[in-house]
Amino acid sequence: MNAPEQPLSFVPPWQGDGSHRIPFGVYTDAALHQRELERFFYRGHWSYVGLEAEIPNPGDFKRTAVGERSVILLRDNDGQVRVVENVCAHRGVQFCRERSGNRSEFVCPYHQWNYDLQGNLIGVPFRRGVKQDGRVNGGMPPDFKPEEHGLTKLAVACRNGVVFASFDHGVEPLEDYLGPDILHYFDRVFDGRQLVIHGYSRQRIPGNWKLMQENIKDPYHPGLLHTWFVTFGLWRADNRSELKMDRHFRHAAMISTRGQGGKGSVTSGVSSFKEQMTLNDDRFLDIVPEPWWNGPTAVLMTLFPSVIIQQQVNSLSTRHIQPVGHDAFDFVWTHFGFADDTPEMTQRRLRQANLFGPAGFVSADDGEVIEFSQSGFAQKPWHRSVAELGGKTAENTDHMVTETLIRGMYAYWRRVMEAEA
Repeated sequence: MNAPEQPLSFVPPWQGDGSHRIPFGVYTDAALHQRELERFFYRGHWSYVGLEAEIPNPGDFKRTAVGERSVILLRDNDGQVRVVENVCAHRGVQFCRERSGNRSEFVCPYHQWNYDLQGNLIGVPFRRGVKQDGRVNGGMPPDFKPEEHGLTKLAVACRNGVVFASFDHGVEPLEDYLGPDILHYFDRVFDGRQLVIHGYSRQRIPGNWKLMQENIKDPYHPGLLHTWFVTFGLWRADNRSELKMDRHFRHAAMISTRGQGGKGSVTSGVSSFKEQMTLNDDRFLDIVPEPWWNGPTAVLMTLFPSVIIQQQVNSLSTRHIQPVGHDAFDFVWTHFGFADDTPEMTQRRLRQANLFGPAGFVSADDGEVIEFSQSGFAQKPWHRSVAELGGKTAENTDHMVTETLIRGMYAYWRRVMEAEA
């Protein structure tokens, strides 16, 4: 059961029916953020929680999050993937403190209520009281039923090794939620091959969670902000590209085929282009095309609201967005490969992963500008941003000189949030 919505302290004004002028208050209002959590993370949507490869054996678990609610991804004794809320039914303790591990059951440290791997309550200390001086003292009342006091169990959907969960058991099937166009690119990466976890990166970014969704829906900035991308041609405005959305405009895929780098009209006057830049270690550009790419060298999917799925040349990762209030979010990277990768490909994936993550040659820039943006929004909350490159409406395109995906996301945001002009 979700909490009732609270009245908004500030409803930011929108300009007409469009989504091309985004009020700064969308990023700065705490009450608005709580409504977003309820409408996007806690009902009507699927949230990414992890990969099955992270919990290969019965009893394996990983502590993760759906929105701001702590949950546990686990595999039960029958091999089924489960997700339960990390809140004891007795006194509300977040009982699981480890990031991951293996357990036959979960025990709350406060009063030692314990739960099986399906989230059922299986033990209550002193449930039948304590015998003392020939009589029984205390105990739970006769009508206490353990089956009514289990952990909150989330709906779970698994597809090709990726796990999604929802507090809303009436949410539409995952395949319908993603839609055919986005599902095509999802299955391109997650095609049924066994996944292998290579490692994690974590960072806390002092900005509104939506800014990371925007960042990966924004092909305008990579060839301007990121020296690495524009100089070595991994992502530039003149790369062959497509931008695709689902029918609701909430999810998107940015699809790009690498150019050859070098100087051209697209780099003229671009300060981030460093023609004389060279690498001390050329292996960072040891890019080997893989058959499953089917052409594109980079596809970044934003699955609203919770995850980015990245294929940047040979680097593969999921990037999990976990809000922490209206002005910060934890960003958890899971780097992975495939069980049939050669040792050389595994090393290549690991090496190229250094382009991304909190200290990556590319991604460090994104975290910094998101922080700068949040500071500006807080300074001037009555103002608005402009997302009009390529027009004022949202549609799929075959080029990157547009902010269409951002407009699409906020068109969807306005519908769900019932944000009027």
